[in-house]
Amino acid sequence: MNQLQIFLPCAAGVEDYLCGEVQTITDLPAQSIQRWRGGVMLQGSWRAVLSLNLHCRLAQRVMVQLSHTDYRSEQDLYRAAAAVAWEIWFTPKQSIKVEVTAQHSPLTSLNFAALKIKDAVCDRFRDKAHGVRPDVNTRWPDVRIFAHLTTDQCALYIDTSGEALFKRGWREDTGDAPLKETLAAAMIAASGWADGDADLLPLYDPCCGSGTVTIEAAQIACNIPPGLLRQFAFEKYLPFQAHVWEAIREEAKARIIHPEPGDAPLIYGSDVSHRMVDFAERNAQRAGVAGVISFRGGDALQRMPPIEGGGMMLLNPPYGERIEVGGVAGEGARFSAREVAQTEEGGAFFNQLASHWKKHFSGWSAWVLTPDLKLPGKMRLKESRRVPLWNGPIECRLFKFDLVAGRMDKTKAQAVATPGQAQSKI
Repeated sequence: MNQLQIFLPCAAGVEDYLCGEVQTITDLPAQSIQRWRGGVMLQGSWRAVLSLNLHCRLAQRVMVQLSHTDYRSEQDLYRAAAAVAWEIWFTPKQSIKVEVTAQHSPLTSLNFAALKIKDAVCDRFRDKAHGVRPDVNTRWPDVRIFAHLTTDQCALYIDTSGEALFKRGWREDTGDAPLKETLAAAMIAASGWADGDADLLPLYDPCCGSGTVTIEAAQIACNIPPGLLRQFAFEKYLPFQAHVWEAIREEAKARIIHPEPGDAPLIYGSDVSHRMVDFAERNAQRAGVAGVISFRGGDALQRMPPIEGGGMMLLNPPYGERIEVGGVAGEGARFSAREVAQTEEGGAFFNQLASHWKKHFSGWSAWVLTPDLKLPGKMRLKESRRVPLWNGPIECRLFKFDLVAGRMDKTKAQAVATPGQAQSKI
């Protein structure tokens, strides 16, 4: 168990950040970590598998590759799976599920390919365990087996994570279309907010929803492992030793940074929906970072900077159906400023948001994740960086805007300066 082939799949665009994260977690030399399309491969020990599950924020799973062979037919897949020593990983009393993905495979049915691999696993146990075969459970299996097929090669993996790693264990309250924690972590990594030894900048999400970006950032600031609250598939596997796992967890707990009483918040979040703010506060409490984040209700077009001196905004703003009428923080207000959105893409909303930022957030930087590649034009802002990221199957960009004070139009300035003109104080 000291020379395992470990593969960590991730979203497209995250591979480079994941390589750096894996190197930090495992302390392996950079040349031993291979960047693949859609993931990272490395050689490591069983202990490394446990540590990666506990600490990795960017990967979707931690999988161990058990076979890599050529194939031409489903029978070749059967032979490859039958040759793997599954019995050193789990017993026939545990349930299994086989999933197959493919790129340019000549096989006509991936379902039939999965069936042949399942048959091979079960037949091997039948031969080794005197006729006892593992059951299949497609919903809540004890063991997930993954096969990836290319044109002529098959790789077989056993999953050590169980549920996907974005399920951290703290988000019980969610709204519509919640951002996955792994994508929030990718946004933070791409922004460079936690890079280096310098003090962290104040971070603000004015469209925080149920708090995913802010809570992920707060856990990074407090050095709280993302997997500390959840369980993993490897805890049911034969190589698992409870005392080793407990020692790894205790070591991680000892490195958690606890804020001092009376410390000012480092991270801020607000949302037009007070219901979502309540969700975010409860999620932050479960995640152990309630003392690091300040949440407030309020519309993004009206909320002032949460702190003087500048900082960083990081947000996944509402789009399409998510831009809708909602309440604002002020007493007696009936409608949200989001009501002014005039198109499905919310062009007017984003134009007004940019004007609000230029007027009130001079000195801040804003990182905005969006599937709209034309967003800078709609906001009339020039991006200083654009980072490709994928939100599931949706291609997105993380745009960075360096905010400076906007200049008032000359004719408007003359009108304001004209004596006798009534001026609104609202």
